[in-house]
Amino acid sequence: MNLRDLEYLVALSEHQHFRKAAEACFVSQPTLSGQIKKLEDELGSSLLERSSRKVLFTDVGEQLVAQARTILGEVRRFKEMASSQGDAMEGPIQIGFIPTVGPYLLPKIVPGLKAQFPQLELFLHEAQTHILVEQLQEGKLDCVVLAQVEETQIFREIQLFDEPMMLAVPDTHPWSERTEIEMQELNGKTVLSLGDGHCLRDQALGYCFAAGAEDDQSFKATSLETLRNMVAAGGGITLLPQLAVPEQRVKDGVCYLKADTPVPSRSIVLAYRPGSPFKAKFEQLAKSIASLITF
Repeated sequence: MNLRDLEYLVALSEHQHFRKAAEACFVSQPTLSGQIKKLEDELGSSLLERSSRKVLFTDVGEQLVAQARTILGEVRRFKEMASSQGDAMEGPIQIGFIPTVGPYLLPKIVPGLKAQFPQLELFLHEAQTHILVEQLQEGKLDCVVLAQVEETQIFREIQLFDEPMMLAVPDTHPWSERTEIEMQELNGKTVLSLGDGHCLRDQALGYCFAAGAEDDQSFKATSLETLRNMVAAGGGITLLPQLAVPEQRVKDGVCYLKADTPVPSRSIVLAYRPGSPFKAKFEQLAKSIASLITF
């Protein structure tokens, strides 16, 4: 048994398909299948249900997959601790971003980061919060940039900035002549929101519910751009994070108003594993990101 066998086992669990798992491990399908069978023989236990056409793990197989993930994660941490690049702003770094932050934050920070740290290789990934949390735990990502939520409390967090949210209404809406609105004026109104899985949904709706507004149950957006387009089409009103708001007060059929009393906002943080040896690198990265963002 070796670490490569454990990587094959985890890949098969993640992809639920022998060919895809083999491609992810850069080996042939017969090689991966043979090594899994060899591992079963060595352990004296069946890891897969051979009678099924699908990839189904036995109970023992599921337990060993979980343990394999833990072992591989510890090996990655071992290598990190031995790395000479723990403090230096150089080498590869895998960073995750949530979809309501990445598309709007990255254009503002990537040019600056590359200019400041030309030896730092940025590998950027976008996924919803629960996926990023899982990938960070498993060591697939070095750090993640996301809105602070309960799921991130298990990590070390570095505050980047507090991001206000603004109210977006159609440019034909009665409020479009205004520049500001108090949240209590949403009382009795219906607001558009993102679908489940987006942390911004709960954060924005929390402010709206507190003001007495209701969630539009007939529509759930998959992205902020879908929300924006629905507002432009006269489909409703919504809260958008300021990074996603253009400089113009009115643009492409949408009018943006400053919300107040209270100001709806979310806290954006850089999170990393408590045991990571790259603390100094993350702190420098966070400092640079924060310096590149102004509201």
